[in-house]
Amino acid sequence: MKKSLFYISLITLLFFQFTLQAQYIAEKAANYSAVAEEDINRMLNLLAGDAEYNTKTLEEFDREWNDGYRIMLLDVMYFSRGQINLRPIVKLLEKKTGKKYGSDIFSWLEWLWNEDETITPYHGDWMARIHKVKDPKFEKYFKGRTDQSTIRLDEVRWGGVVQDGIPPLRQPEMLSMNEATYLDDDNIVFGVSINGDTRAYPKRILAWHEMFVDEIGGESICGVYCTLCGTVIAYNTVFEGKNYDLGTSGFLYRSNKLMYDQETQSLWNTIEGKPVIGPLAARNIELSSHSVVTTTWGEWKKIHPDTKVLSLNTGHRRDYGEGVAYQDYFSTDRLMFNVPKTDVRLKNKEEVLIIRADGYKADPLAISSEFLSRKQVYQNQIGGTNFVVVTDASGANRVFESAELKFKKQKNGEKVKDAEGQFWTVEEERMISDDGRVLARLPYHRMFWFAWYNTYPNSRLVR
Repeated sequence: MKKSLFYISLITLLFFQFTLQAQYIAEKAANYSAVAEEDINRMLNLLAGDAEYNTKTLEEFDREWNDGYRIMLLDVMYFSRGQINLRPIVKLLEKKTGKKYGSDIFSWLEWLWNEDETITPYHGDWMARIHKVKDPKFEKYFKGRTDQSTIRLDEVRWGGVVQDGIPPLRQPEMLSMNEATYLDDDNIVFGVSINGDTRAYPKRILAWHEMFVDEIGGESICGVYCTLCGTVIAYNTVFEGKNYDLGTSGFLYRSNKLMYDQETQSLWNTIEGKPVIGPLAARNIELSSHSVVTTTWGEWKKIHPDTKVLSLNTGHRRDYGEGVAYQDYFSTDRLMFNVPKTDVRLKNKEEVLIIRADGYKADPLAISSEFLSRKQVYQNQIGGTNFVVVTDASGANRVFESAELKFKKQKNGEKVKDAEGQFWTVEEERMISDDGRVLARLPYHRMFWFAWYNTYPNSRLVR
């Protein structure tokens, strides 16, 4: 009987303690929510431009200072678009940081991004509130997701368009080579060949859409063209049996396009093919990629007379002339959106070849495209994988595993000679010797140097 009373008393005590703890957690969460809501509202109200209110509010922020306010105030400056007096905000930032960048938002951001990230626990909610004015769909990207991010949230910037405001091409109409009369031989195309299915996606069309979703060689492929970082990467959208329906989020990370998946509204890193913000960020998801050849239409169709190519009938009205889209951006070395750091070993927009062999993240390597144009056969190693890059007369690169073989030179642009005198024929998906040996293709693509450097600043560079 005494033992029973003891257990009843113990259970009652534990229940009481649990109730108090739950009540404490609920009250703490309520207080946190109230503080977060108040801070977010005060920040947003700065945009109304009421001088008396802004003076009072900034004085409050001064007294209550949190370094997480820095990026919030910079967001207010950015979204004000010159409609409010920025001097009081600038004075507060200068006082708290000791920096003197005035109203130069980009210098402030570059400085901040080279500091340790310091944001408020509700920064995701702040981003949701300030961006949903531009597109209500943006709220889902960020609300409640401060802790659901593997990248710096303070570096995620709005690119100026709504979700899919740059419309992806989904199962686009394709033409045969002979039907593609709109293309000139010197037009740039991005060539993809999977399981014998060969396709060309002209830059003049893709630059207006920045993404295509297509089935190539029986595989579901999303080709992502980040015009700002100069790369087309072809991802297989199926991972462990699940297909991810990707689109253009409207946001950037280090001037690199962020994708989103339609089911969870998680944001995905374009360069790495994996989710970085949202419910999928904690999962070990990383899409595999296929090779993309950057070449001219004349060279591509000569090698692949059976190729398919994008039709001008995209369902959208655009000027698809060669070099029209992003003409000003491509004509200079200036960036449209700033990044934490640049590296002067190459110009910002100088193209480099990226080879995604196993282990490339631990041993990243970038090879100057200009260097490769002068060296038609080049060999090196990434993460224990030996490879050979073969560059044809048009400057197009193709990359293959090389095992222990050593190659010497090209012959007529179609064959490569090894150190033993054996000739190898270069195909899209393999390199085959005259005696029947085969070397497999490795996934690769080109991109601008600044974008690769800001992803892998420890990268080796061959130039």
